[in-house]
Amino acid sequence: MSRNVTAIHPARRDDIQDLVTRRPVPGPGLPQVDPFLFLNHHGPQTYPPGNRGLPFGPHPHRGFETVTFILEGSLSHLDTGGGESVVRAGGVQWMTAGSGLIHAELSPEEFKREGGPMEILQLWLNLPARLKMSAPHYVPVPAADMAETRLADGVTMRAVSGTDGAPVEPLTGVMLATVECTAGSSATLPVPAGRSVLFYTVRGAVSVAGTPVPQWHLAEFSDGDSIAVEANEDALILFGHADPIGEPVVAHGPFVMNTREEIAQAVRDYQMGKFGDPNAIAR
Repeated sequence: MSRNVTAIHPARRDDIQDLVTRRPVPGPGLPQVDPFLFLNHHGPQTYPPGNRGLPFGPHPHRGFETVTFILEGSLSHLDTGGGESVVRAGGVQWMTAGSGLIHAELSPEEFKREGGPMEILQLWLNLPARLKMSAPHYVPVPAADMAETRLADGVTMRAVSGTDGAPVEPLTGVMLATVECTAGSSATLPVPAGRSVLFYTVRGAVSVAGTPVPQWHLAEFSDGDSIAVEANEDALILFGHADPIGEPVVAHGPFVMNTREEIAQAVRDYQMGKFGDPNAIAR
């Protein structure tokens, strides 16, 4: 049975300094799409030569994962667990914060010197209570390692997790991908029944079972085992599905736990230096 759109949510503009930022979730009437907690869409924009780059210096996390899609430009990652890389356009950075670490996501020196186009999607993916204190882990995925599948004429899916050949083995079985469609193309996206769906139109415009989902909008769905997509123009979709966790979510800044007591403990642990030394990754 094909899923139908039950609601459409616009991404809210919330710029960070000079960084163009839109946020489709959380938003009014949509606190999360369990287990998808938070999505920031940075850009698209073009940075001039001699720019300051991205503003995400060292900061802590605990209790969830960050999955960052670099659509244009490049992104440098450093963390106190030893993770370090530069990932360029088409690649993904997957970080399991788990029990806690400090990381920085900054523009490489080359990008700050030369400038250029930049567009990034960062997703926060919740972890169930049994996995929140998992060991921190970081996986850089270059564009060439993404699992590419041609779903139909003019429709290509590039998956980072949850499908055959995908480069990341997720802790929770989540499937995450981008889907690129040419104007006039159509395809059926398989989605196991009972799973939560993340569906955000990054650019262009598509329709799902006849309902338009324009650029910078996120769709909610009824249950079913597929999503029928038609591209009204060239389009790019962030697409994923996962089993809902169904547990309490208590978030405080960069920490996402199940209780206020766990949040207080995360703050204490960070202040005591248990997440590592932020000076070790300062650039």
